[in-house]
Formats: sequence, structure tokens, C-alpha cells
Amino acid sequence: MITDTEIDDAYATFERLREAIETVMVGHERVIRAVLISLLCRGNVLLEGVPGLGKTLLVRTLAAALGLRFSRIQFTPDLMPADIVGTDIITEEDGHRRFRFAPGPIFANIVLADEVNRATPKTQSALLEAMEERTVTVGSNTYELEEPYIVLATQNPIEMEGTYPLPEAQVDRFLLKASVPFPGLHDLIEITTRNTDGEGIVLPGSVASAADVLTARRVVRAIPLAAGLRDYIARLVLATHPESEYAPGRVREYVEYGASPRAAIAMVMGAKAHAFLSGEPNVRPEDIEAVFHPALLHRIILNFRGEAEGVRIPDLLADVWEGVPIV
Repeated sequence: MITDTEIDDAYATFERLREAIETVMVGHERVIRAVLISLLCRGNVLLEGVPGLGKTLLVRTLAAALGLRFSRIQFTPDLMPADIVGTDIITEEDGHRRFRFAPGPIFANIVLADEVNRATPKTQSALLEAMEERTVTVGSNTYELEEPYIVLATQNPIEMEGTYPLPEAQVDRFLLKASVPFPGLHDLIEITTRNTDGEGIVLPGSVASAADVLTARRVVRAIPLAAGLRDYIARLVLATHPESEYAPGRVREYVEYGASPRAAIAMVMGAKAHAFLSGEPNVRPEDIEAVFHPALLHRIILNFRGEAEGVRIPDLLADVWEGVPIV
């Protein structure tokens, strides 16, 4: 049973966390919220944008504000799976040789997979088990990862040179996808000021702990969701499937595969987390709207015709949102 004190303390903790991040980051309120939602939901988040928009700084700031172990994996075409998960090495003790596991950078609380789509699909897939099961298997041994655990992956737009598309199985394991936009005039001026005046960017100190995050996760799971809204989420996800009775015309015409059941789970949990961050006692329709695009954007696969005609998935999702009534 969650007490009122736990709810109030958890909300205050994440308000402090948000404020600490915003002392470093300029703008990007939606992106920051997507990251906090993913952390609250025991999920992972995919951040997409061209280089230089502060994606890496955001993740480093989150780790500093939480005081948790942080590691960064720079994905490159020659990166190997063992460079991520670790490997068994031979050591000599007391005249005997034995294998000892040397953990890779995936063994941290907050893992930044930087430019994840610059590595080959085989290497990208090394993240799958950690993202879903919170374990890493090397040889015949399985190692538990310490909670809270979150993978924050950054990727360049797929049209950029030297990028590989992420495997569908991996993409589906990201709770949310957030596009990082270029800053406007006011934000760009503020960015230059913070980076060039005084001491420059200074990461915040710790304002929350691992225990605080785990408590907040329990609070989020306890937030009630009306049966009608749960049904609404299910119909929204079904409407992304071309064979569904709820699918709008362009989805039937241009989509090969719709969103998986993970999308429905992501929307339910994401809506609960959004309500929590908004200080609301239960999920509202606007909470569902806030996570609709981030939860589904990366889970729709176009057919050949959709690819050939340059159909935009956000446009198809707009059709779904408009075409599925709330009741």
C-alpha cells in the first residue's frame, strides 16, 4: 500500500530532479519529460537528432543528478559485442590459471549508447537482453544488473551517412522515442551564454538516490487508470494494424506491421508516469495524448508502397488519433 507521504515525497524528488536537469539543459522540456517517464517506468528511451543538440549532455546530467553509476558506449562500425557486455579473461592466481569475468560498460545504472546506429546490427543487438531482462549472459553465466537501470540511446537520423537501421526487436524495447529539435533563437542565445561565460557548464550534484527512484516507480504503478481509458489505449494500438477494424484508410494502405503489445504497455505506464509528473492522482486523456506519439513513433513499419511514396509515420499516427474516439 502506497502512503500519502510516499506519494508526496516521490513527487518532490522528481521535481528536484527535473529542476536540477534544467539548470544545465536549455529548452527540450518534452525530451526531459520523456527521459523521466522512461526512468519511472523501468524503460529505455531512444533520442534522435543531429549531432550537437545536447543529447549526451542530457544523459550525463541525469546521471549526476541521481548520483548513480554512469557509463558511455561510443558506437562505431568496428565495435564488437564483447566491447559492450564484457568477456572472460584468463588470470593466474597461486600458480593456477582460471577465467575471470571482466564486466563491460553495460554494467552501470545509467548507460549512454551514443550514436547507436553507427554500429552493425549484430553489435546493436548486444543491448537486447540488458534492455529487456536487466541481465547479461556471457558464456554459461548470467549476471544481474543493478536497479535502477536504464539505457538511453542516441541516434542520428537514418538518412545520415554511415548509419545502420536498428533491428526491429531492439527498437521495440525502447519505451519511448523522442526527437531532439534544433533550439530556437532565445534558447540558442542562452546555450552560448551558459557555455562561454564564467565556468561554463557545471553538472549538478546528487538530488535523489536509487531508493528514491525505486519508490517513485512503485507510486507510478499504483496510479489508477479507468477501464474506459485502458480500452481507449488498446483501440489506439490496434488502429495501427492494417487488418484491424479500427485502422484508418492510410494505415490500411501504407503499413506493413503495426505496434506490438509492448506499445500498449508503454502507453499505459507512460500515461501513469505523465500523470505523476503533472501532480495528478489518476490518468487523464491528456496524459495518454502526451505519450501517444513517443510510444508509437518507432513501432510502425511501413510497407513497400509507404516507403516508396515517402509516407511519414507521424502523419499516419495523426490519422489514428483523429479516427479513434475516446468512447
